[in-house]
Amino acid sequence: MTDPRPTSAFHSANAANRDPAVTGRLVTALDVQAANPGVRRLRAWAHDRLAARPGERALDVGAGTGSETQVLAAAVAPEGDAIGIEPHPGLRAVAEQRAAEAGSRARFLDGDALALPLPDGESDVVWCERVLQHLTDPAGAVAEMARVLRPGGRIALLDTDWSTFVLHPTAPEIRPALATVVQGAAAQPDAGRSLAGRLVEAGLTVDHLGGDVLLHDSHAVARPIVRGLGAAAVGRGLITEEQRDRLYAGLDAAAGAGTFHLSVTMFAAVAHRPH
Repeated sequence: MTDPRPTSAFHSANAANRDPAVTGRLVTALDVQAANPGVRRLRAWAHDRLAARPGERALDVGAGTGSETQVLAAAVAPEGDAIGIEPHPGLRAVAEQRAAEAGSRARFLDGDALALPLPDGESDVVWCERVLQHLTDPAGAVAEMARVLRPGGRIALLDTDWSTFVLHPTAPEIRPALATVVQGAAAQPDAGRSLAGRLVEAGLTVDHLGGDVLLHDSHAVARPIVRGLGAAAVGRGLITEEQRDRLYAGLDAAAGAGTFHLSVTMFAAVAHRPH
């Protein structure tokens, strides 16, 4: 999705990168996130309230690997239509392959959140998950989603709030540095808490608000995240190598003792376009 400042690999400024290794890393990241119990709970909560029905037209903005486009396709079957918009060609190819293997009728198109390739009032339901955090114009993107939504149509927005990131144990003197690194990786680090406001600004009526804490496994997921944070903080001159090494040692010890904690909160908002 359009952003002149590609602060993360999911910015559309990086969509032209066809390196299979890059695509592989993006797919792995999305699959790991999809397996998180908090993500699964919040997705189920949002789908339940979005309530896509047979025969409806569904849109998934920023479809990624297409998992939620497939969920929408199943909900609107057999006569409905589900389209996933994904600007990254590698992710779009994965989404198409996975849908074909699953026998899903989900379709995928190239497109941008700020210029959706659909006419006004085309969609009955719109899903957009973890896209706004990557945009410099999230308000414009939500307005564009409202444009393609029919009167009475429903929309679900889900996004992370990186200001809620918690890593424990960490020395108090380096916490601001780690927060700077975490929040600097997103164009909109407070995207999650802003969902209701974005919807209201676009002329939509908010019906449901929800959220869930995403806890991360201390070894399988957290270790690369922690190493990446430490490396970035040292690289930007925010902490010393000695502080980084103490951070790693303390977190490794906590993981071994079962006292490690890494979490972030994701929020969701479901709304409708008034008649």
